[in-house]
Amino acid sequence: MNDLWAGGPDPGNKPRSQGAARQHPRTEGHNDVVLVVDDDTSILDTVSAILSGEGYDVVSAASGQEALAAISRELPVVILLDMRMPVMDGWAVARALRAQGSTVPIVVMTAAESAQRWADEVGAEGFLAKPFGLDELLSTVERFRGPGGRRN
Repeated sequence: MNDLWAGGPDPGNKPRSQGAARQHPRTEGHNDVVLVVDDDTSILDTVSAILSGEGYDVVSAASGQEALAAISRELPVVILLDMRMPVMDGWAVARALRAQGSTVPIVVMTAAESAQRWADEVGAEGFLAKPFGLDELLSTVERFRGPGGRRN
């Protein structure tokens, strides 16, 4: 597995998984917006570049407050949410979203051994345990792509 944070793909190049190239045709009139939230700019930039290269419209947020502001402007099909951030952590972001009645799917991103437990605590639809690989990232986000992925 090619871990993204251990000498993984260069975000300046369009990333491709090993083997067959992925094909993601655009759905007419539908944007697959993915919100990536992480206070670590290297992770934020890498994940954002990879997803952009795969045809997603990516919105990046370096804090919980930025994430909530971004969601108020445009509803994503999925939120990739870091849990450990200063000021407003992932738990607070998830609570705020659920208190607003949002059902946007959340995928927890964390290096903690308890990634599954943390995902369960915030009612997330999935988790990515850091370091995660390119194929794991893309297959996780792909679950929410297109008209059937949006749950609002």
